[in-house]
Order: sequence, then C-alpha cells, then structure tokens
Amino acid sequence: MGSGAGSSWRSGRRVRLAVVAAVALVAVLAGCRQSHQEAGGGGAMSVPVGSSTHSIVVGGLTRSYIVYRPAVLPAAAPPVVMLHGGFGSAREAEKSYGWDAEGEAGHFLVVYPNGLNRAWNAGGGCCGTPAKNGVDDVGFLTAVVAAVSRVVHVDAGRVYATGISNGGIMAYDLACCTAVFAAIGPDSATQLGGCAHPARLSVIAIHGTADKNIPYDGGGGDGFAHIDGPSVPAVNALWRHADDCAAPAVRTRATVTTSVARCPAGRAVELITIAGAGHQWPDGASSPVVQKLFGLDPPSTALNATEVIWRFFAAHTAN
Repeated sequence: MGSGAGSSWRSGRRVRLAVVAAVALVAVLAGCRQSHQEAGGGGAMSVPVGSSTHSIVVGGLTRSYIVYRPAVLPAAAPPVVMLHGGFGSAREAEKSYGWDAEGEAGHFLVVYPNGLNRAWNAGGGCCGTPAKNGVDDVGFLTAVVAAVSRVVHVDAGRVYATGISNGGIMAYDLACCTAVFAAIGPDSATQLGGCAHPARLSVIAIHGTADKNIPYDGGGGDGFAHIDGPSVPAVNALWRHADDCAAPAVRTRATVTTSVARCPAGRAVELITIAGAGHQWPDGASSPVVQKLFGLDPPSTALNATEVIWRFFAAHTAN
C-alpha cells in the first residue's frame, strides 16, 4: 500500500471534492475490481425528517437504502454511511447501533444502505452473492451519497463511512477505491483484497481480541464466510503508512487499549482494542436471537462504539 503523497494526487483530490460539491460524486477506481456502472433514480426524491426508505438503480439492479434525517441540520450536513454486517440489513443496523439518536444529538444524516442478499462485495472473495456475481457495491454506495446530496446540502469534506464485520470490510474498500470519504470507522473487520490507491483519510478501527469470526491476530475465522485476512494491527499499520503518520501513542485503561497516530493535514489513524471482546458492536443492542442469527457475540460494555466513532468523525475533515 503506497502513500502516493505527490502534488498531483492532492490536486486531483481537490478536483474530486469540487465535483462532490456540485453533486456529482466521482469514485477513483484505479486498481479496484471494476468500473462504476451508471446509476439512475426512480423519480423525484425527498428526505423528510425521521426515517425514510429510498431506491436507486445501479448497474441494472434496483437497490434500497434508508436515510435518517434529524430534526435539526446545519446548512451543510455531514452524512454517515452505516453498513450492516453479513446477513444483516439496513433496518437491523438502524435498530441495533444507536446511530439515529447520535444523528439527532450531533445534527448529521445517517444513511443505511442494504447489501444485495444481505451482504457486500468487499474484495478478497467476500462476501456471499455480491462477491460471487461481482456486484459493484462501491458504485452503489457512492451513488447513494450522490443521490442524497441532490436533495440535502451535504458537506463534501465531511462524508463518513462505518460498518460492522462485512460492512466494516466494505468501509475499508471504500477508502481504497474512492476519494469521497473524510474518514472511515470499521468495527470487527479486517481489510481484504488489494489497495493500490488508498485515499488520504482518517481511520478509526475497533476490534475485540476474542473475535473468532475475524480474528484480531489474522488468519482464518469461524462463521459462514470464513474470513481469512491480515491481523488488525497490520491493517492499522498499513493505514499509518498510507497517511505518513507519526509513531502512535498507546494507552491502556482497564480492558481498552487505544493507539493514536497523528498524521499530516490533521488526519489521524486510531485503533481501539478491547481485551476479551468478541465479534460485536460495543454497547449495541443486546439480543440473543440477533446474535445467533448474525453470528455476533454479546456487545462489550467497555465503550459506546457509536459515540466514539462519531466523536472521531466530527474531529476530522477531508484535506
């Protein structure tokens, strides 16, 4: 994963951000699996206060997503794209992780896309039908941000993506294949596939040391997808290198170890490790039925992942 810190890269990024501001988001797919397909909508769209469901056509497929709009938004609103895990859904993610309440408190939009057949094509053969059929999920997700931007004044320098498990892997893929996002926040995830052109963006990752589905130390995991990827610290080191960061400062409080690396232009790469935590969203909704259905562990109570990730996002803009 090269750093690519030349002036031509910075100039190209400024151009892309200008395009975003004009409501035509462009993904940079050099080195990624495939080109974007042209996206089309299904008529006029509006985003009312509260939760609303929308659809868009990308690559000949009709895809759906939920938007939560808080009662109060700034003139230029930051959107957070929240990506469900494998076997999950937009509605399940909205109910389970507390992002609507965080959006109300922080005055930002939350976008919950639906993966095709409850999965994302996140590289490295992961996952499910989307990976098998080569579905362009990078194209879908950037098209969703563009569609929302057409009806809500989105802050082009404050577009974020987070996700759990397969959704967290997809967040890494968005950082590898686009220049749309200012920061990503994967939870219980690793990075799969190549990343020839990583974006210059901030990264916060949360992971438990007892995660058996996506092992903290890398290698093959349990569960339906049998994820086999690099260790979480190795992925964190790759992003520190991509961002030209300084050596990280590390602190441990009880079961939580936080590694923070400061990088040029106000960026940061952070890793939060929770000793003894499994494959879960810390402080998410606890449901034995959901845990069994989606292969999740009981949520850690060591921290509130939604609050922590939003606080990190709010402190970092695109540069």
